[in-house]
Amino acid sequence: MLYYLFDFLDKTYDLPGAGLFQFITFRAALAVITSLLIATVWGKKIIKILQDKQMGETIRDLGLQGQSEKAGTPTMGGLIIILATLVPVVLFAKLDNIYVILLLVTTLWMGAIGFLDDYLKKFKNDKDGLPGKFKVIGQVGLGVIVGATMFFHSDITVKTEKLDPITGQEMVNTTGVKTFNDAEKTLLTTMPFVSGNEINYEKLVTWAGDGYASYAWLIFIPIVIFIITAVSNGANLTDGIDGLAAGTSAIIAVTLAIFAWVSGNVIFSDYLNIMYIPNTGELTIFIMAFVGALIGFLWYNAYPAQVFMGDTGSLTIGGIIAVIAIAIRKEWLIPILCGIFLMENLSVVLQVGWFKYTKKKFGAGRRIFKMSPLHHHYQKGGFHESKIVTRFWIVGIFLAVLTIVTLKIR
Repeated sequence: MLYYLFDFLDKTYDLPGAGLFQFITFRAALAVITSLLIATVWGKKIIKILQDKQMGETIRDLGLQGQSEKAGTPTMGGLIIILATLVPVVLFAKLDNIYVILLLVTTLWMGAIGFLDDYLKKFKNDKDGLPGKFKVIGQVGLGVIVGATMFFHSDITVKTEKLDPITGQEMVNTTGVKTFNDAEKTLLTTMPFVSGNEINYEKLVTWAGDGYASYAWLIFIPIVIFIITAVSNGANLTDGIDGLAAGTSAIIAVTLAIFAWVSGNVIFSDYLNIMYIPNTGELTIFIMAFVGALIGFLWYNAYPAQVFMGDTGSLTIGGIIAVIAIAIRKEWLIPILCGIFLMENLSVVLQVGWFKYTKKKFGAGRRIFKMSPLHHHYQKGGFHESKIVTRFWIVGIFLAVLTIVTLKIR
């Protein structure tokens, strides 16, 4: 909203300083500051409301150190993250940008699913909350919306470098910056460790014959659904000890902000030799608001936590991260960048699968880990949760740096 106001003032009255709102970096800085203030100042008030509504967490006895002390800690703190993200975005972002719209829909959609789950647990005394099948239906629904929008919307395009028809070399203008073809609809995406670091989903349906590109949604949308479901569930599983999910997600989000900014900037995408995706720079405002919200929430969620995010927060966080990665065409970097989420997911899958297999074969189930998800394995090993969280953050930073490095490995 403020972007449009200051744009009007700049063009109509030439108001000094109004032109600053044209710069993504300036608005991103305002967004992160605003979200931090909202999360820290209003976060305390929201925690008080949750306490008054008796939204305390019910803790299952898993035999973990310090577990009983967490009973009664307010949950549904994900509302802090959602509020602190949405307000700065509405204030500072271009609300007609299709990528921003997609992220707003994702935040409200996944937030609603998580809120309903937490609501049923607390107000309806249903310990299981929203049945798993309905969560999956919600995640699939979002995947269909995101996948269909990415495939069909005319504003979602990529500009590929223009090549000399004779030499096949990239063409540059008089200033030495490479030139691009007109924006085109394509399912080109980033794929590390392959030639050019790019693949096109359309090539997966060449078997459909002439006009095969129009059928690529049959492959693309299921992939989007899988990514959103996997990442949101991974974030949900990671939210098991104080500060782990919020801190890890902040590291991931900062990396995605860098990708979004350089991918949407013709000069930096040229310099780094990465895909140029028009209009994605505006995502930087959303992502930085998201980062500020996560760090502000961490103020109250760090050990010992004064509030838990609940599914309201964890499902929303996972959905946002997945959709950002898909929007900036870096979804195949998720296994590296979101390696913590992946490890948490795999630990549960391996634990359950091995237990069932050994129970069927030997009559008694055996375990790979002392407990899953993975962070509980280390708790069972006697590590304090603060040490576990800090070390997971360090691993997350390493994976973030590695993710950036992969862009240059061809």
